[in-house]
Amino acid sequence: MKLRSQVAGCGAYLPERILTNRELAERLDTSDEWIRQRTGIGERRVAASGELTSDLAFRAAERALSTAGMSGSDLDLLVLATATPDNTFPATAAKVQARLGMTGGAAFDVQAVCAGFIFALAVADNALRLGQARSALVIGAETFSRILDWHDRSTCVLFGDGAGALVLKAVSPTTRGGRYILSNHLHSDGRQYDILYVDGGPSSTCSSGLLRMEGREVFRQAVQHLSDVVDEALRANELTGADIDWLVPHQANSRIIDSIGRRLGLPPEKIVMTIERHANTSAASIPLALELAVSDGRIKAGDLVLMEALGGGLSWGASLVRW
Repeated sequence: MKLRSQVAGCGAYLPERILTNRELAERLDTSDEWIRQRTGIGERRVAASGELTSDLAFRAAERALSTAGMSGSDLDLLVLATATPDNTFPATAAKVQARLGMTGGAAFDVQAVCAGFIFALAVADNALRLGQARSALVIGAETFSRILDWHDRSTCVLFGDGAGALVLKAVSPTTRGGRYILSNHLHSDGRQYDILYVDGGPSSTCSSGLLRMEGREVFRQAVQHLSDVVDEALRANELTGADIDWLVPHQANSRIIDSIGRRLGLPPEKIVMTIERHANTSAASIPLALELAVSDGRIKAGDLVLMEALGGGLSWGASLVRW
C-alpha cells in the first residue's frame, strides 16, 4: 500500500540566555544598526554552560510529541539534524532516544549543516513512504555558540542556539491535495566545501575548531541555488508561486529571504521570519519558525508550505508540504 508522511505535531525550544546586538557591540567593532541592516538580526539565544545539543533537542522533541498526542514509545524512527553533536560518536540522536523512552526502531544523526533539517526530513519521509517506519521524529538542534570565534564580527553576530522538531505519521493518500509531504529536493556541491566550514575535526586536528565563512560568496551561492531548488519543487508538483500559502525559509539572512519571496511573488506577510529574534540557528531554524507560525495560528491544516535551506558542503534543498 502506498504511504505518505503527514505532520502530526511540532515543538521548539530556545535557551533562556538572550544575547543582543548591543551587548556584542560592547566588545566588538560593530553596532546594532550595522548587524540589522546587513542581516536582519536583532538578538540570538545562547545555551547555558553545560546545556548540550541533546538537551535542546530533547526539550523540543517532548513538546512536538505532546502536540501530536504521542510519547517516545510510539516512535519507530528518530532523525536528528545537527552540526554540533554532543560527542564525535555515538550519535546525539541516541541520547535523545533514551531520554524519550523510545526503545524500538532506529535513531541517528544527519549532518548537512544549515540544510540539515531538510535532509533529515527527506530521510524520514522516505522511510515512512517505504513502510520502514510508521512514525518518525525529525529534530533540528544546534549549539553553534560553541564553534564561533567571538572575536570575528563577520561570523559571531550571525548565529544562535535552539532546537525544533516535527512528528510524522504514515498515512494512506486518498485524494489529490491530501495533507502530507509532497516532495523533497536535495543537492550538494563539494567544490564549494571551503567557503563555509569549521577548521577542525578528529581526522585532522583532534579539536572541534571554529566556524569560517566567505560571507559574500555564500550569499551569492545561496540566492542562486535556493531560487533553483524552489523552482524545482514547484515544477515537480505542477504548482506556481501563487499556490504557496507560506514560505518557511532557513533563517540565514533577511536579504536572501526577501529575494526568494520576491521570486515567488509572495507578500511579506506570507513569509515566516524569525531571524530578528533567533538569528541563524542552522538546522534548527526551519522547525523553530514552523512551530512559531503554527502556534500563533498562521499556518493551518491544509496550507501549502514551502521550506528551503542552504548550508555548508555546500548542501541545499527544499520540501513542499500540505500541512
